[in-house]
Amino acid sequence: MSNDSSARIVAGLRAWIRDAAAGAQLPSSRHLVSEYGASPVTVQKALRRLVAEGLVESRPGVGTFVRAVRPARGPDFGWQTAALRGPRADLAKVAGPLQTAPPEALSLHAGYPGPDLLPERLVRTALGRAARGAAATARPPAAGLPELRAWFATELADATPAHLSAVTPNDVIVAPGSQSALASIFRALVAPGQPLLIESPTYWGAIQAARQAGVELVPVPSDANGPDPAEVDRSFRETGARAFYAQPSFANPTGAHWSVERGEEVLEVVRRHGAFLVEDDWAHDFGIDAEVRPIAARDDAGHVVYLRSLTKSVSPSIRVAALYARGPARDRILGDRAAESMYVSGLLQQAALEVVSDPGWRTHLRRLRGQLRERRDLLVGAVREHAPSIALDTVPPGGLHLWTRLPEGTDPAQVVRDSAADGVWVAAGDEWFPAEPAAPYLRLTFIGPEPAGYPAALAVVERAVRLQHR
Repeated sequence: MSNDSSARIVAGLRAWIRDAAAGAQLPSSRHLVSEYGASPVTVQKALRRLVAEGLVESRPGVGTFVRAVRPARGPDFGWQTAALRGPRADLAKVAGPLQTAPPEALSLHAGYPGPDLLPERLVRTALGRAARGAAATARPPAAGLPELRAWFATELADATPAHLSAVTPNDVIVAPGSQSALASIFRALVAPGQPLLIESPTYWGAIQAARQAGVELVPVPSDANGPDPAEVDRSFRETGARAFYAQPSFANPTGAHWSVERGEEVLEVVRRHGAFLVEDDWAHDFGIDAEVRPIAARDDAGHVVYLRSLTKSVSPSIRVAALYARGPARDRILGDRAAESMYVSGLLQQAALEVVSDPGWRTHLRRLRGQLRERRDLLVGAVREHAPSIALDTVPPGGLHLWTRLPEGTDPAQVVRDSAADGVWVAAGDEWFPAEPAAPYLRLTFIGPEPAGYPAALAVVERAVRLQHR
């Protein structure tokens, strides 16, 4: 979706192509310029989009033609059906938020900030420095570079009350991104077939990691204030679970932010049941109107396994995360990490350390807060003004997303398909539920390019919703 008329031309030509025979020649560019009152650049942009979609093919010096479907016989892999048997876990091939939108589309579905929200200069400089140092050729320790572990430990220790024992570098394990860390945590803490309490809705990646680990997911309802401690207690009692996965700060997808009191109440429930709280602090660097207060900082008995990632705030190319655990749980998790990947690239660890140790890192985070506030408010305004059919109950005080509810009876997947056909990519909320969705939802992100296009994008989504309720 863009502010020019290319989307209008694409829509008109799609209708023309539907009625045309394979191999038919499209009207000339000069004719399209006249018919649509658009510039040649806009017409060429529309034609490139149709080529990318596989609807037409361009023949230089001749013209543009409706693409003919050429049946092709590929290799027969039928034997693999018997060899593979049934899948070990029911997983989507590629989750919706990981799918790549066409270059000309307006993306409201992805979970990674665009380059303009990242410390690009710091990252490039850090990678160069790391490549010139010992990290380029040395094997790092299995638990991670000592200096990077010390930085992560200090970050959490600074939030720890004076009367509690602070986390130390020995409690920290570096992992290649939070997804790998979650897989190790679930495998180490929960035996296959055993229950794991998990917020509902929650991060789709955590759901996939738990399913890959073969654990039984037990949904615990959660709203803008987090889960009800009484409900968490009931779930522990009824299932005998020994772990609860949650996102207390700016939860993905809801934006929920627990109060200090809510965190204390849930931690007390976990202690009472002799269990673990897996605290996923994925949005530590994305506060807007509120501050992050990790529950792990108020636990010194090893009940909280804490996870923090730099992938989204530093760069998606620097997949570095850290988890904090104490006691035998830490040893089990480290053993799983070493068995899976042996160690994390020392080059990436050193680059991450260079970025977060640079004085410019704090400057970047202060600037980022203002950028996120501006984009969040733009998207909130676009939803309320241009998509009245979509309910936005909570404006998140941090994070990267809005969690919006569609009218009852709406098929979110169809909204996604119809919106994508008009150049706007959004994410259906079903993937964030560990069981059946409670209602039809969309997750909209405010971290992609072209924030000025939010109003037009939400108008597209509104049309897609109304198509189902005519």
